[in-house]
Amino acid sequence: MKSHFTTREVAKILDLPEWRVRYCVRAGFLSPIRSTRQQFQFSFQDLLVLKTTKGLVESQVPLKRIRRILNSLKRQLPQDQHLWNLTIYADGQRVVAWDGAARWQPDSGQFLFNFETQTITEKVDLPIAPKSAHATPTAEQWFDLGSELEKNSPEEARRAYHQALLLDPSLAAAHINLGRLYHQARDFTPAESHYRAAIQHTPDDALAHFNLGALLEDRGRAEEAIGAYRRALDRDPNFADAHYNLALLLEVRGRRSEAIKHFRSARKLYGPLGRGEG
Repeated sequence: MKSHFTTREVAKILDLPEWRVRYCVRAGFLSPIRSTRQQFQFSFQDLLVLKTTKGLVESQVPLKRIRRILNSLKRQLPQDQHLWNLTIYADGQRVVAWDGAARWQPDSGQFLFNFETQTITEKVDLPIAPKSAHATPTAEQWFDLGSELEKNSPEEARRAYHQALLLDPSLAAAHINLGRLYHQARDFTPAESHYRAAIQHTPDDALAHFNLGALLEDRGRAEEAIGAYRRALDRDPNFADAHYNLALLLEVRGRRSEAIKHFRSARKLYGPLGRGEG
């Protein structure tokens, strides 16, 4: 698994200009290592921190304030806790850090109570030592990174999803997304395995059954695909694409009356603009 990325690769993955990535290094947001050619080499953890920075910038938090917040967090966290273990987000005018158990404002060090604006009046004694501290990213964080990587770097997205599944093999969403990436690459065998794993862990997920149906259809296993689409509709009768795909397969097999029923259901669910529009 690739462990480090160049400035150009990071910029492409996160859809940022390269100058912005270099600025974040100069500003102290990131501490990448340097290659023998003195080029920056960013880790997955650096990507997670930069992804957080990007989210705050998009929420119109000034860069100078982001720098102060990240520096405050570094002081507040115990030595075995890292920035990439936190969820950091803008909530109106304030920035909130969440470690899975506690929420606080890094600017002031004040705890927050259940997403409410009410704060504990007493200042937090630093450093904060949340019980949920981890030394490495969680499965959910690897999943989030995979979702971010999909647009510009599907290969790295697959690796991130695999890392998530190493930590939590029951993470059905990672199985679905990983299956879809393999499916899009026409690598059908691992795609089918991941779709079926998602179904095993979340049998009531209509999307997993639908994706399996589309894969089976692409593999020429029409009767199995019909069964998968039916199971998707058992879970979600309003799944328009499942009605439509099922109708097409039934029509080809001469089951016209049943096909018409599903075509009508699909048309009703798609609305007046029709399939794929709107």
